[in-house]
Amino acid sequence: MEFPVTRLRRLRRSEAMRSLVRETSLEPSALIYPLFLCPGEGVRKEIGSMPGVFNLSIDEAVKEAEEAAALGLGGLLLFGLPESKDEKGSGAYDENGIVQSGLRELKKAAAAKKLLLIADVCLCEYTSHGHCGIVKKTKSSSGASSSGASSSSTKGSAAAKKSAAGSGKSDSGSDADYEIENDSSLRLISKTAVSLAAAGADIVAPSDMMDGRVAAIRDEMDEEGYEQIPILSYAAKFASAFYGPFREAADSAPQFGDRRSYQMDGANLREAMREIDQDLGEGADMILMKPAMPYLDVIRAARERFDAPIGAYQVSGEYSMLQAAFAKGWLEPQRAMMESLLSIRRAGAGFIVTYFAKDAARVLG
Repeated sequence: MEFPVTRLRRLRRSEAMRSLVRETSLEPSALIYPLFLCPGEGVRKEIGSMPGVFNLSIDEAVKEAEEAAALGLGGLLLFGLPESKDEKGSGAYDENGIVQSGLRELKKAAAAKKLLLIADVCLCEYTSHGHCGIVKKTKSSSGASSSGASSSSTKGSAAAKKSAAGSGKSDSGSDADYEIENDSSLRLISKTAVSLAAAGADIVAPSDMMDGRVAAIRDEMDEEGYEQIPILSYAAKFASAFYGPFREAADSAPQFGDRRSYQMDGANLREAMREIDQDLGEGADMILMKPAMPYLDVIRAARERFDAPIGAYQVSGEYSMLQAAFAKGWLEPQRAMMESLLSIRRAGAGFIVTYFAKDAARVLG
């Protein structure tokens, strides 16, 4: 039938009518809220590039968890800022590390019964060089190298942070100067996953993008008696400019080079499908796409091809650019926030990691 018999506007005449025929919906239980845990007590330090997002001491994180549970959120994704860093990121797998300690405290709270506690598994926040694996120097150079990184301040220089946060790459070092070792890194990554499971993580989420990490984690966790803990793999994680604010939040900017030798090229959709297929074959229970809005086509392609649960991470840069527009009065905050989340859900994400989780849950009721 065609106009005038068919009038599609008939089904848009009222909110009740629009709600009845709405094809895609959001609910608080499908939203995951990231938290950045830091040492100390009573610490609630706002991240300059991410208004409304904080570095939190564990006691403050427990308060956030209680609020998240009251709002009906699905869970928390935990990242850590250690007191010190070293070449091998030992704080990532320390049984008394910041996230491990946070998990134990969160598990004591009533909120833990309502929330899934998801632990990010990576080394970048804990290594002195800021990379997601072990760094091997491949040739002498007057610029940065693995040895140069270890002798630098564990917090890195302000200039290096500023450069890396903006572009994911610092001025010193090149791909020829160093290599991020894959196989030796797997031992530390799987060790990290086991330590987080032992501390109480409901889900472990490897984000490092090393080949074979899912199989290594699954084997190690099964051997240690954590066969019931699922793996949420960042299977399609692209090397993106949209991670800049996160690197300020997690103090994880590379001190030299960049991460393009292990994170994916943003031009490659077919390769993303291969990454997902491989991770599922190695034992991943769920997959996470990152970033979200610039890669909605990848989310859609994955949803059409794979039956596993799929989530998407609305990353720091997506959040920050919207917040910047809100501050300027260029966008209506509530409508733009909800539209951005709905687009990710419509593309095929069953759940969304987002810094808007609490605000969105309040809108959704």
